[in-house]
Amino acid sequence: MPTMLERYFQPAPDAVACSDSKDGKMRYAPLFNLAWGFWIFSDLLLGGPVDREWVIATAISLPVFLYLYLQAYTRSRRYIGYFGFAVALLGYAVMPWNHSGGACYGIYACAFCAFVGTPRQSIACILLVIAGFVLCSHFQGWPWVATVAMTMVALSVGGGNLAWGISAQKNAELRLSNDEVRRLAALAERERIGRDLHDLLGHTLSLITIKSELANKLFDRDVAAAKREMADVERVARDALAQVRRAVTGIRAAGFAAELASARLLLESNSVRLSYELADVALPVEIETALAMTVREAVTNIQRHARATSAHITLQAQANQLMLRIEDNGRGSAIVPGNGLSGMRERLAGIGAELRIDSERGRGTVLSVSLPLPQAAQVSATTSPTLQSA
Repeated sequence: MPTMLERYFQPAPDAVACSDSKDGKMRYAPLFNLAWGFWIFSDLLLGGPVDREWVIATAISLPVFLYLYLQAYTRSRRYIGYFGFAVALLGYAVMPWNHSGGACYGIYACAFCAFVGTPRQSIACILLVIAGFVLCSHFQGWPWVATVAMTMVALSVGGGNLAWGISAQKNAELRLSNDEVRRLAALAERERIGRDLHDLLGHTLSLITIKSELANKLFDRDVAAAKREMADVERVARDALAQVRRAVTGIRAAGFAAELASARLLLESNSVRLSYELADVALPVEIETALAMTVREAVTNIQRHARATSAHITLQAQANQLMLRIEDNGRGSAIVPGNGLSGMRERLAGIGAELRIDSERGRGTVLSVSLPLPQAAQVSATTSPTLQSA
């Protein structure tokens, strides 16, 4: 059972601390950001005026600030504005005795105010907090250079957090859009498969039903006719089974063009430029699927291990040979066979293809696949253009 303290400091679902973890930021970002609180003691560290009042003001304000800081990170975002203004008021109160501490509290207050609401509301709150500190520093006779410096730092921190918040919101909306696109695509695919199977099997099953009923009626009167009807039922059933197998093979097949599109999205999202040069060759489904899965495995390895900045894929048909070449300019290294590489070799061996991998440290990796060009694809390869992309 969680203690009362654990329940009290448990982050709310919409807290800033939870947003950090959702966006892939480090788990201890609040502690990292708290490290900038050393500026509270900069008067002491830089030889500024430190007296009894400074010690009392710092000793009283620091626990209050830590409490407000923790609450701002763990409570619901609808309360973060209150904690931000509370930190600002704490800074106003401390400034007469601890100048750097008061300014530091003000910068933290601007950081919290960046999450108040809409961008316009956040900007208004940040400017309001800064205006209060400018007035306090003016009445206390601060040098204008120090006031401007504090204002610029507060604006930078508040603006940076505001930009991060807007980016996080856009990323969340993008994730929702991508999920919706995938859901609609899956729904459309299920509907297409349903229509195809209905068109494929509806007539065939109806025919089987009719012929089976006819054979059953003829069984006592004309055994030979009944046998002919049952033979027709067997033939129709075998033909339907072959059609279903072909349909399922087409459904399971991974398209080479679709795999290239996915590869480009994966690599470019990791700052790797992908280009390709493809011969327009009509390939059987099993060969296209094997090559597409090879591209998928190779691109995944580039994204995870190569540390490359560019990659190139070439598919060529020449001299009755089909050649697939995938290369990158990554770090290269000795190839250690794993499950992915073993599965790739087995898949390619199933279509009569040979796999070769050349990888030299500092010079990238080249993966080459060669197989005899299918007879049906040879005519197309001699007349089709080459597709290029940068």
